[in-house]
Amino acid sequence: MAMATTRTDGVGGGSTTDADVIVVGAGPGGSSAAYHLASTGLDVLLVEKTTFPREKVCGDGLTPRAVRSLVEMGIDTSPAAGWARNKGLRIVGGGVRMELPWPDLASWPDYGLVRPRLDFDDLLARHAVKAGARLQEGTAVTGPLLDERTGRVVGVLARTGPDREPVTYRAPLVIAADGNSARIALALGIRRREDRPLGVAVRRYYRSPLTHDDHLESHLELWEGRPRESRLLPGYGWIFGVGDGTSNVGLGLLNTTDAFQNTNYTDLLRRWLAALPPEWGFTEDNAIGPVRGSALPMGFNRTPHYRDGVLLVGDSGGMVNPFNGEGIAYALESGRYAAEVAVQALARAEGPARERALGHYPAMIRAQYGGYYTLGRYFVQLIGNPTIMALGTKYGLPRPTLMRFVLKIMANLTDPRGGDAMDRLINAMTRLAPAA
Repeated sequence: MAMATTRTDGVGGGSTTDADVIVVGAGPGGSSAAYHLASTGLDVLLVEKTTFPREKVCGDGLTPRAVRSLVEMGIDTSPAAGWARNKGLRIVGGGVRMELPWPDLASWPDYGLVRPRLDFDDLLARHAVKAGARLQEGTAVTGPLLDERTGRVVGVLARTGPDREPVTYRAPLVIAADGNSARIALALGIRRREDRPLGVAVRRYYRSPLTHDDHLESHLELWEGRPRESRLLPGYGWIFGVGDGTSNVGLGLLNTTDAFQNTNYTDLLRRWLAALPPEWGFTEDNAIGPVRGSALPMGFNRTPHYRDGVLLVGDSGGMVNPFNGEGIAYALESGRYAAEVAVQALARAEGPARERALGHYPAMIRAQYGGYYTLGRYFVQLIGNPTIMALGTKYGLPRPTLMRFVLKIMANLTDPRGGDAMDRLINAMTRLAPAA
């Protein structure tokens, strides 16, 4: 493993760096970055504010896009390893109940997974440790450490342990994977873009006979009040069988409606669940834990993704998919991209050559997702209109071929080369759309 080197900066004279790279946040994005960095032999410090295991608000469902990243990391995704597999997506709405298998593609697995974040994040962090990363739990990063002369980030300030003792960690590079709180980005003046979509999601676990469902289930009709007698909201509800006797049940809503700010989400979830068959078990008696909620930063709603020695990955860079609210896949992927850029940058001398390498990261991320996220923003604006939303559920859902196309574009699952007509059309739309 490479040893951290001694350097001099304006923070306080000569000091020994604590790592080659500091990764802030041990969620999927941070653990992915730490794993890929450590696999090259770099000294990586992965800093997590909580201690594992810990909960995160999420649907716990992974599409084949996320599964591929796990497979690339060498993670066993078999049922024997504790994963609940699924065959595809079941869509419910407009009086239609349709099961759509995950696409059969050369570039992506043909199955999805479910695993609670309580266990999933712990597994990923430990996997990064096995690759050589050093995990520092119970350490809350309070801000970046700046070089007084250049203004460049040369580490982080944090508080650690039960007494929250102040501590400083130094490194030539910092990867911010600190979620939608985006503490590092905010400290650098990287604010949330108001012209980009934002979602909110709430979820709860229930004991349910649907726990072994082999499809992810998505309900596309969320009503502001009584079903079919009130406004249709731009969002969806989900039911994901966890395979351990419980189901993860929740809903998400977009900020393209004034109801976004004026909705009691716990009450909306309660009313939606009350309309479902009682034999599914989504009642207060079967509930496990409280209703929990979180924001979904979408479509690059925080940019630039690189500034002054800091790379943003996952939710900290607003990388949630606007089409379906999926964040884990893009956190895993952006963590790998950030690691690739960091490895190349650290192989160069400190100065302009290294900065050129680091400056490539935003371009790389835009090339991967920019056009697609622009299409996602158009989609979000469309379904924010209740009339269009109602027409889509009424006339679109009964058409299986159209819905297979919708599944591919919403889950971002196409073969980039040699795909079918749907793949070629989606790929062309993504290339022609201006990058986000």
